[in-house]
Amino acid sequence: MTWTLRMATTSYTVAVEPGGRWAELVAWGPHGVEAGPSPLKNLGEIHFITEADAAPVEYVPRGQRPFTGADLELAGDSWFTFDGAAESDGVLRLAFVDEIAGLGTVLCYRPESTVDVLSRWVEVTNTSGRSLRLDRIGSAGVCLPVRGPRLSFLHGEWAREFQLEHVDLPAGGFRIGSSYGVPGHNYAPWLSVDDTWGVSLAWSGSWEITAEVEPSGLTRLRAGMLGPVVVETGETFTTPEVALACSTDGLARVWHAYDRLRSRPVRKPVLYNSWEATGFDVSLPEQRELATIAADLGAELFVVDDGWFTGRHDDSGGLGDWYPESPDFGAFVEDVRAMGLEFGLWVEPECVSPKSKLHAEHPDWVYRTEGREPTLIRNQLLLNLGLPEVYEFVISTLDRLLTGCRISYLKWDLNRPATERPGELDNAHVRNYWRVLDHLRARHPHVLVEGCAGGGGRTDLATTGRVDVVWPSDNTGPLDRLKIQRGFLHMHAPHLMSSWVTDAPGMFDARPRSLKFRFVLAMAGVLGIGADVRHWSQDEREEAAVLIKRYKGIRDVVHHGEVHLLNDAIQYSGTDRVVVLAWHTGSLTGVPVVPGQSSRVRLKGLTAQSYVDENGDVYSGAHLTHVGLPFDWSRTNDADMVVLRPY
Repeated sequence: MTWTLRMATTSYTVAVEPGGRWAELVAWGPHGVEAGPSPLKNLGEIHFITEADAAPVEYVPRGQRPFTGADLELAGDSWFTFDGAAESDGVLRLAFVDEIAGLGTVLCYRPESTVDVLSRWVEVTNTSGRSLRLDRIGSAGVCLPVRGPRLSFLHGEWAREFQLEHVDLPAGGFRIGSSYGVPGHNYAPWLSVDDTWGVSLAWSGSWEITAEVEPSGLTRLRAGMLGPVVVETGETFTTPEVALACSTDGLARVWHAYDRLRSRPVRKPVLYNSWEATGFDVSLPEQRELATIAADLGAELFVVDDGWFTGRHDDSGGLGDWYPESPDFGAFVEDVRAMGLEFGLWVEPECVSPKSKLHAEHPDWVYRTEGREPTLIRNQLLLNLGLPEVYEFVISTLDRLLTGCRISYLKWDLNRPATERPGELDNAHVRNYWRVLDHLRARHPHVLVEGCAGGGGRTDLATTGRVDVVWPSDNTGPLDRLKIQRGFLHMHAPHLMSSWVTDAPGMFDARPRSLKFRFVLAMAGVLGIGADVRHWSQDEREEAAVLIKRYKGIRDVVHHGEVHLLNDAIQYSGTDRVVVLAWHTGSLTGVPVVPGQSSRVRLKGLTAQSYVDENGDVYSGAHLTHVGLPFDWSRTNDADMVVLRPY
């Protein structure tokens, strides 16, 4: 039995092998690729391994695939037998059973008709009379007809997230993942092979993605959450979804289209966030002063970050006691709104300070090991959000805040990983985190939510599908941030990428850059300002106001246009305009002291015969594609924005 699932321009063909023991991939690529002998089919005899170890299997347990890696592992092992297929609501379901182990497993496939993404997940039902502990429970496996793949992945650390790296894998295995209880800063749950096939995991907890060059020469990818998971009698456990993407023209734009498909169509305001100006010292007169300047610059939203609530004078207190420090806070919010600004707040609902009132009343709400002191990270502890009473506390707290004041933006942060949390509790915490985000969207649809976890520690597909923007990194130094944002845009679309203009120096590349550089950099996504604008000169404020106005004119193209990641530039192609943001990062040519040429950025995917820029200069499409858009960099001119219209 064979099924072909069709996406926008690609198809994925899967079959159950003649013995009914497993499903395997036949072909994956452009429409029609399945019409011919499968490039994954193994020929010849099999020696010293099992048939499943050599086959292009989709999902099998350890009993059938003991040597080259199984997707499902439980005590006593398991063997599948095909139990039928069903198609409904756009989902193909292939059912397998193991009557001896008391296990039913359904492989689920949902093709997206408008983008080249196939979503996969597994539903595991315990039909035995005992609890089943699943030590490994992947969401999907997929085989590729590639020998010696070139893998691309995103790695880093706090303040250096989304560093794009490549590795050639002639043999053996490759693994990325997180055991932090969140996706983490070290790796993003995303991987691509030859920039043609890609995988991205929708899981906000601990996870893993692996790639193996198998004995037959196939490259096999696996992705899923980290176990263990305990499934009780009669229960069904649904794994996180994995998105599989395919493109013959680069994967980034496929992921961007998928993000747009999953995002709600809301305008992303230009924000001002007061954290870098005031830190924990949230004085309402100072905040009013900052808001006044921000409004004059053209900001549309004012966000008060950490430090606004009771007992929060540094990072050792206050978390959990979510009440404003000042009794005049409500009046302050209305003052800000009277300036024409929306108002937003920072919260960290999953964490608690040991000396807070909440912790004194409910010490049992914290993850801890009996008889031992819990581990402090950033002077705070982590609440067990999987507990119903903690979930209800978080829901009621956020409802109170969002109804007590006219708040239209919430920055949700998480500044520590999970410790003293057994793996089997990961699932309940993550699912309730999702439930809270779903509640916010349903109960407070006017509120935009920004996802943050000490920077880019939680940017998985499950989070980005439930929030409106994410914060890629706490590092806002210009050259550091440029590299972070470039990596981020391989995985996610610009309308999800919050980026601020600040005065912060780079942590890794401290070369100074102009205010314009910082603005053009932040324009690459959702523009924000985080600098202490009280210290900007009048000239800087006037320059900022002009650049913010220009950004508002191109915002729809940046957020919704087709993106091309070029050398030191990004091209956004809309229906009526092409926007190019470019930055100078290298050495200068020496002009005008010595002869030299303009730097050139070659554009891609142009459809018009010719284009005109805002100065009236006309370029042919061929010139822009093959010669490039010229930029004359100097010590003071280190970034630029060009808008081209069909001529």
